[in-house]
Amino acid sequence: MEYNFFGPSKTIASLRAIAARFDQTIQDNCEKVITRYMEEINPIIEKYRPRLEGKKVLLAIGGLRPRHVIGAYEDLGMEIVATGYEFAHKDDYERTFTDLKEGTIVYDDPTAYDLEYLAGALRPDLVGAGVKEKYVYHKMGVPFRQMHSWDYSGPYHGFDGFKVFARDMDMAINSPVWSLLKSPF
Repeated sequence: MEYNFFGPSKTIASLRAIAARFDQTIQDNCEKVITRYMEEINPIIEKYRPRLEGKKVLLAIGGLRPRHVIGAYEDLGMEIVATGYEFAHKDDYERTFTDLKEGTIVYDDPTAYDLEYLAGALRPDLVGAGVKEKYVYHKMGVPFRQMHSWDYSGPYHGFDGFKVFARDMDMAINSPVWSLLKSPF
């Protein structure tokens, strides 16, 4: 069994899947928890979704993370334009494909050149990757969020983490600093 607690949509689906394995009392309590948290989450979505809707995201976060965070971006109206893995198995890709829209580029073991090329070709509004990629994208004038660990912010999982995630994605994309840089695009 695999559950996903990144973004409210995936968190809700996971909580319901877990509760479904128990009696009606647990299922009813699960719905109460969802209702309680959505009262906090809906204003977050209402605040940030208009600022992030339609923004394109390139993910280079490896491990299991690409398929886990896709829903969180989509809850904010953002579009994943490319994602992939450095070390993955066939089942990782099979699970990831189901969460992606048709036409999304999926890569395997990309080099730094490959990722820079994709960024130039796809012109994402945000790159979510590991810390070693940060400076390349900043020099390109592309907003960036470090997604491998919570060195700078986070955590991003669960309902409370989604509040931090939404704020951080907005800060990255809509920071006035980007108007001071000349993008190669």
